[in-house]
Amino acid sequence: QETRSYEESTDESEEDESEEEPKLKYERLSNGVTEILQKDAASCMTVHEKFLALGTHYGKVYLLDVQGNITQKFDVSPVKINQISLDESGEHLGVCSEDGKVQVFGLYSAEEFHETFDCPIKIVAVHPQFVRSHFKQFVTGGKKLLLYERGWMNRWKPSVLHEGEGNIRNIKWRGHLIAWANNMGVKILDMISKQRITNVPRDDISLRPDMYPCSLCWKDNLTLIIGWGNSVKICSVKERHASEMRDLPNRYVEIVFQFDTEFYVSGLAPLCDQLVILSYVKEISEKTEVECCARPRLDIVQPLPESCEEISSDALTVRGFQENECRDYHLEYLEGESLFYIISPRDVVVAKERDQDDHIDWLLEKKKYEEALMAAEISQKTIKKHKILDIGLAYINHLMEKGEYNLAARKCQKILGKNTELWEFEVYKFKEIGQLKAISRYLPRRDPVLKPLIYEMVLHEFLESDYEGFATLIKEWPGDLYNNTIIVQAVVDHLKKDPQNRTLLRTLAELYTYDQRYGRALEIYLTLRHKDVFQLIHKHNLFSSIRDKIVLLMDFDSEKAVDMLLDNEDKISIDRVVEELENRPELQHVYLHRLFKRDHHKGQRYHEKQISLYAEYDRPNLLPFLRDSTHCPLEKALEICQQRNFVEETVYLLSRMGNSRSALKMIMEELQDVDKAIEFAKEQDDGELWEDLILYSIDKPPFITGLLNNIGTHVDPILLIHRIKEGMEIPNLRDSLVKILQDYNLQILLREGCKKILVADSLSLLKKMHRTQMKGVLVDEENICESCLSPILPSDASKSFSVVVFHCRHMFHRECLPVSNTVSSVQFCNICSAKHRGPGSAVLEMKK
Repeated sequence: QETRSYEESTDESEEDESEEEPKLKYERLSNGVTEILQKDAASCMTVHEKFLALGTHYGKVYLLDVQGNITQKFDVSPVKINQISLDESGEHLGVCSEDGKVQVFGLYSAEEFHETFDCPIKIVAVHPQFVRSHFKQFVTGGKKLLLYERGWMNRWKPSVLHEGEGNIRNIKWRGHLIAWANNMGVKILDMISKQRITNVPRDDISLRPDMYPCSLCWKDNLTLIIGWGNSVKICSVKERHASEMRDLPNRYVEIVFQFDTEFYVSGLAPLCDQLVILSYVKEISEKTEVECCARPRLDIVQPLPESCEEISSDALTVRGFQENECRDYHLEYLEGESLFYIISPRDVVVAKERDQDDHIDWLLEKKKYEEALMAAEISQKTIKKHKILDIGLAYINHLMEKGEYNLAARKCQKILGKNTELWEFEVYKFKEIGQLKAISRYLPRRDPVLKPLIYEMVLHEFLESDYEGFATLIKEWPGDLYNNTIIVQAVVDHLKKDPQNRTLLRTLAELYTYDQRYGRALEIYLTLRHKDVFQLIHKHNLFSSIRDKIVLLMDFDSEKAVDMLLDNEDKISIDRVVEELENRPELQHVYLHRLFKRDHHKGQRYHEKQISLYAEYDRPNLLPFLRDSTHCPLEKALEICQQRNFVEETVYLLSRMGNSRSALKMIMEELQDVDKAIEFAKEQDDGELWEDLILYSIDKPPFITGLLNNIGTHVDPILLIHRIKEGMEIPNLRDSLVKILQDYNLQILLREGCKKILVADSLSLLKKMHRTQMKGVLVDEENICESCLSPILPSDASKSFSVVVFHCRHMFHRECLPVSNTVSSVQFCNICSAKHRGPGSAVLEMKK
């Protein structure tokens, strides 16, 4: 309740309408602290990772846990506690009060120091390593800076470190460096050399040091942050170079950042490379127009060399802020945990860095659900307060409230995942607002699967208002998601009102297909002439159902239909297809033509019929058919071609039937194409045809020119030239004669070239044979005589022997070879001669 009420009061009092997220969150330290501050007022506080120590105006020191519960109480003095100091271990406590009392004692040991001064002691600081025996030191600040050290016989020996510049109001001890502030400025003492290494003067001397005290904070062992009035300085302690020392301290201080703030500094703390500043604020009252105390501010700033950049700024509603002064506020922090304690007389507020849960809270508050969901997914292992599903459901509700139904439906897919109960709940929500169409695209279809009623409800919604959308869902959704019978009946009912609706008919066919009523589906597809009819036939083997529907299929798409029929001849025979297409000869021709292209022999019984079909519907393919077919009757084909005056086809048939002269005559008389006539004569390669061609062309000069240009390589051109009548004018005669001479020269050159190549090849082969026959042949004891089969070499090397070796590698003893009856002295291998491998002459005769 304390936390909630504090945050509510802060929000109500701030007039911050910006969208920038705060960096810190705040809560009041309650429990025992509330009880203490109801009767007393806080004067100072110090924090440790194990506990908190709170001093009051009535001279009490309370040890508290981090929740604010009292664990110990010390009555130190009847007057105000000015300062509490702890060593790093948290085992030793130093306290000073307004009546001059100073106490240093162990919380878990019996060691204790008491001293009473004749003036108020404003500050005390124990050595950070006080727990160690050789660091039993502490300093006090009043009019003098005194160092107390425990020496021989556990006696405490004081020594003056500094005096004469007014009251010392703040001391911070870090490592071997002590920083303190008096009326003149800030000093730093090096405890190793016992030398003062710097003096940072106070900027605004008009401010009373007791009302606007100096704030000191060590960021690390060598960086001191100073805040005084509205000025902030960050100082760095550095080692002096040996050449610069002389009589100077071996360390010096450099101010690395310096800037002014809008308000008065009451406390400082580091936050990574940024600063947390507690500011005391004064403002002019709108009612009385008198300057009064406003709520203190906690700012996070980024230091720059001569200025700063404000990162965040929060006004804090602490109790009794209207009566507080700058000196009444203190800022303490717990190093390493980013915890900041704002202390005022009537209140203690804890500021924490916002975690991911707080970040998500802020995003949800600002209705940035998309960002909140993303942040939760990224940090799902660290968030404790939020659940991704809850954020997602809130996001869906928010989108539906804004009317962004399509986006809300799309987000369901990611947010609801495999939770069927949530899916069904959200679907009913969409139904209540009449937006089932929006969520239909995103309903799960596999893992998980919802109740059939959900899918049927969506389909009925589309069927009532959007036939195309209904058809799309039927096509996309698996048929087992819903009760097919119910949906079929609903479609049939709608078709009664609109029986010609192609969309509903197509959808009904698909539903019949899901229901395995393929016959009905096929009827609808054929009626609609739908492209999926062939896929349906193939997929479900419906060939028995289409035996009487071949004409319909061919009319719809003859190419696909023919391919399907030819691919499945075993299911629908060629004879059945031809019979079905008897009354549609143009379709019959398409089928038989494709059949002939695929296999010249399968439809041979229909080749005679095809002659008429080609002549009627596809003359360009008639001649290729006649050339490729070996089963069509030539007489029938010739009769049809002559009836229709198909010259080229008739010429081919006449030549094929052996009547080449009639074919040539038709070319010359009907076509009057000398080139075709010459080509035909070349194909037939018949001298009589060439004679007929010359006789026919002799009185036609253009034909003579064509013959002269093409006859040279087949017939002696002299035969033609001798028959040309004297005085006949022949076009391009000179060019034709020149071409004849060129062709003749070319032939002579080709013959000479071939002769040279033949001679060169013969000579090369002769040399190769000679080299081969000149090579030696290995003869050893493993070789045998091919006649007597005994070893070719004698076992006794001293005996004389004679061996004949042929080029075929057969070997004989000289005495084993038969005597040759021929006059020639050349011998041949009997084995190779007998096998007709060609004679192998002897190449070697060995004697000894």
